[in-house]
Parts: sequence; structure tokens; C-alpha cells
Amino acid sequence: MVSTSRLLTDPFLQLPTENSVQVVWFTEFEGDRHQVEYGENFEQTAIAATTKLSRVREDQKSRVGEQTEDGQIYNAPVMREIWRHEAEITGLTPNIRVPYRVKSTEGIGTVSSDEFTLAARPQAGTPLKILLTSDHQLMPLTPTNLQKVVETVGRVDAVFAAGDLINIPDRASEWFDDNRGGAFFPSLQGRANRQLDQDDLKISSNGGEIIQHAPLFTAIGNHEVMGRFSMESDLNEQFNDPYPQQAAEQLYAQIKTQNSAQSNTQNAKQLDPEEQQTRELWLKDNTFNTDIYQEIFTLPESQSGGEKYYAVSFGDVRLVVLYATNIWRVPSLEPNAKGRYRERQDDLDDSTRWGYGQHIFEAIAPGSPQYTWLESELNSPEFQQAKYKIVMFHHPPHSLGDNIVPAYTDPVQLIDRDVEGRIQSVRYEYPKEADYLIRDVVPLLEQAGVQLVFYGHSHLWNRFVSASGMNFLESSNVGNTYGAYQEKQRAVPTGYQEEYVATGNPNNLQPVVPSLAPLQGDNGQSLPYISSNNITVFSILDTETGTVDSYRFDAKQPEQGVTKFDEFSLTEGRE
Repeated sequence: MVSTSRLLTDPFLQLPTENSVQVVWFTEFEGDRHQVEYGENFEQTAIAATTKLSRVREDQKSRVGEQTEDGQIYNAPVMREIWRHEAEITGLTPNIRVPYRVKSTEGIGTVSSDEFTLAARPQAGTPLKILLTSDHQLMPLTPTNLQKVVETVGRVDAVFAAGDLINIPDRASEWFDDNRGGAFFPSLQGRANRQLDQDDLKISSNGGEIIQHAPLFTAIGNHEVMGRFSMESDLNEQFNDPYPQQAAEQLYAQIKTQNSAQSNTQNAKQLDPEEQQTRELWLKDNTFNTDIYQEIFTLPESQSGGEKYYAVSFGDVRLVVLYATNIWRVPSLEPNAKGRYRERQDDLDDSTRWGYGQHIFEAIAPGSPQYTWLESELNSPEFQQAKYKIVMFHHPPHSLGDNIVPAYTDPVQLIDRDVEGRIQSVRYEYPKEADYLIRDVVPLLEQAGVQLVFYGHSHLWNRFVSASGMNFLESSNVGNTYGAYQEKQRAVPTGYQEEYVATGNPNNLQPVVPSLAPLQGDNGQSLPYISSNNITVFSILDTETGTVDSYRFDAKQPEQGVTKFDEFSLTEGRE
């Protein structure tokens, strides 16, 4: 039932400029008037523009409503009505914080938020503390992680999040009100209520009041990308079913030819506006999209990529955000595996059911719009003159994790046929020498003087330093891990054209042992990583000292408190 008794989220800050900032919040009612009141006595008012989220749904696997053992279960996906409100606060003075609150009115009912503070974009020279985080995904210890951020360092000035914010982007409850108490926004706003009561792990967490005061800058991870649309299959199945754009365009041409006897050489430029709109919607529903991610956030934009990849100046930092991620598929070689290395045996005669391996969502190879934009950005005055040059994306260029294998490149499809031409297998190779991140992007960043490359994806903490002094940090273990493959071996195929590395970092750099308080392995040696389901990790960029500090908290031993275990300088070796 629609109610004005509460807001669906607290307000949060987006897109600060030198004299303005955007305030955003969500409700489950459209309302008549939504506004931000701000200033010393809240004497100033900014009216919000309201839009409705277009694709958010709940389904058979949603956890919403009253807390039950299995959550609230639907028989099929259902649309959920959620409205987004955004107001621009102008006339701000840099480095001066201003109190604010939001109000939403429907009929005679009004609901207000608590009071928070906002600010314009900080000027160069302003000392800042920036949270570096990734891969929240409603993991059990994510609220604990964010609560410890606030308890340890106080109020941060911004959040850089390297993707995988949730699990299924079109499932509304994962963003707003999952009944386990750890949805994305509540965790970052101190409104979570995550209770863990296991034999050896008992902890209660509310998250941290962070983004009501600090702007959030995000990168797209594979969990921000939704696959083929359906109102029948559950949202997990749809998420795992993205279809490459080129294959979908070929399929659309075939369908048009069958339905209208038109030539399959017809292209979009020959379509009238109505047909073009039909084509674009069909392709969106039958490939993949980041619609909900882009509808939820207001981010800086690039001319070629919009919000998908962008650059922004924030104090002494020039942050460059790339769209570098692909679909994750299982490494299994079993006949029923729709995997990274093969298609399912039962799907061989129907290419519309193929997964096409771990295909990349946005091109980043030389000559692509994103790569061309990156070259231009790295040569821009804003980047060149910045004190701290940071690049953030999701997929790891260097890692001890599982997700770095195979190489980050377009899958090479190999179809084996019998003597009569019938398909016997469809396999995929990923040539190591064609890794776009290692071969093309990283050398570009090295040459430009980037000091930190920040990423996630493998749910662990590890870092690396190149020969030129460029730092690589993967800080995505918020208390859930997929393992560090320092000693144990990844599940990699044998007998394929490529030999994929089973242990260590496949891209040559050796991991750095934490500088202050590394964990110890069973043999008593210091570990160059944190890979744990009980230890949650976060990292803080301190622009006053030019250091990145990493902290850990063992939820099984809360009496030990938070430990600062690593610190490194951004400028050492790069000046």
C-alpha cells in the first residue's frame, strides 16, 4: 500500500560542481511536491524533478516484506513503482558545508528526512579522505564494513566505488529494502539492520551514515549490467543471459526478413523513426543494458560514453572511470555448462541460447570510442595538472583472484563439426597476447603518470606496484571472498590452445606484502592478500598525506577492533 509515512531512502549527494550539488532520494509514491530545504535555518528551497524508474521489479527470489525464513516469494517478475527525486542546490561556496533536509508531500501528508550537510566540489589543496570500496552485493558483512569506516575515520569526503554494488540491477529490493537488512542504500546511509547469528559469528550492524554527506562516484561492474528482458523467467536467469550486440543485430535482421520479406541488408539508417524505435527497444530487451544503474545515479558524463565512462576533478584528485567489465561465466567444461570456455551440449543447434563466452560489454580496444576518449582525457589539462591521478574500473589487471583468468579480450569462437557439417562443440579461447587491459590500457596509464589503478571483482584485498611506480589496488573483500590463488589452483581447462595460469598473478607483477600488519599463513609467512569470509576490509585515500591506508576488522574477534594493516604513498616513485 502506498504510504507517505516514510522515504524509501535518505537523500544522497551526486555530481558536485564548484558551486552546486545534486540531492537525490527515492519514494514509493509519486507525490505532489518534493523539495530540499537548506541553509542556516533551512530558509532556502529547491524543488525536485521527479522521474519513475523504468525497469525495477521483484520476483521469485526477492527478499521483501515481512521477515520470514524464505522472504516474500512471487510467482513471476512483477513491476515495482519507485520514484526518484532530484534537486540542484546552487549558490554554494567551496569548502563550506550547508545543512539540508528533504521533504516529500502527497495530498495532505508530508514526510521529512533527518538533517544532513552538503557542500560543493572541494577546491584543490583541500585535505580529503575518500573511501575506496567495491563489490558490496548485499554481502553479510557489508553493513559492518561501512559502520567501521565511520567509527574509524569519521566522515569521509567522497566514495569511489569500483562496481558490483548489488547482485541483480533490476531487483528493486537489492537497492532499497531487502528484508535481510543489508540493501545498498541502507548500508551506505546507516539505515541497515543486518543481524548475523551463527555459531562463531554473532554481530549486528547498521552500516554507516556516509552518502548523505559525501558524493558517490561509481564504476560499472558486471553486476550493474542486466541481460535479456522477460516477465516470466526469474531475474537471476535474466541477469545471467546477456546476448552480444552483434549477434542480436543479426538475429533482428533475420526476424525482419522472415516477417516482411525485406532484405537482411537493411540497416537502421533506412528505418523510419517508429521502426527505429522498435528496433532499439528490441535490441535492448534482447541484449543487455545498464538502464537502472544510469537512472539511479547522476554522474559526470563523457561525450562518447555518457555516464558509462567519465572523468571528474575532486579537490586534488582527477578521477578517470572506465567501463571495463564482461559477463562472468562458470569455468566448468561439463556438457551442461554454459560457460566461459564452452556452450551447453543441448544448445548447440540453437545459437539464440548460446552464451558467447565471457563477452565484453563495452569495447576498450585501441580505436574504440572509449579508448579514444581515454587517450584524450589523459592528455587534457585537467588530468595533466592534477596532483593525484587515479583510474577506477571493475575488472582486475593484476590479481591473485580467480576472475582475472582468462585474459580480458573478446572470446575467439571455435566450432567443431563432423563430416556432415553438424556442430559437435562450440568452444572459446582468449588469447593472452590480446588482453586489452594489459596490452593496451595499462601502458597508456603508465605513460600518463597515473599513480593509482583501483578495481575490484575478485572479492579480496591485494596490491601491486609496477616498475615505474604505478600502484594497483584491489580492495573488494567486504567480508566475502572467492579465494586467493597463491597456493591453491584455479579451475582452468587443459588441452585448449591457451595455457591459463592456475596460481598467482598471470600478468607477471608480484603482490606486495602489507606494510604494517599482514596476516600470517599457516606456515608463519606474511600473506600478500586478505581473502576471508570473516574479515572485512576497507581503504581510505588521504589526500593530505598522499597515502592510501587499508584497514581490516575480524567479525569473529570484534574485541580486537579495527587494524590498519597497510599504507602506501601515491607519489613515491612517480614524481
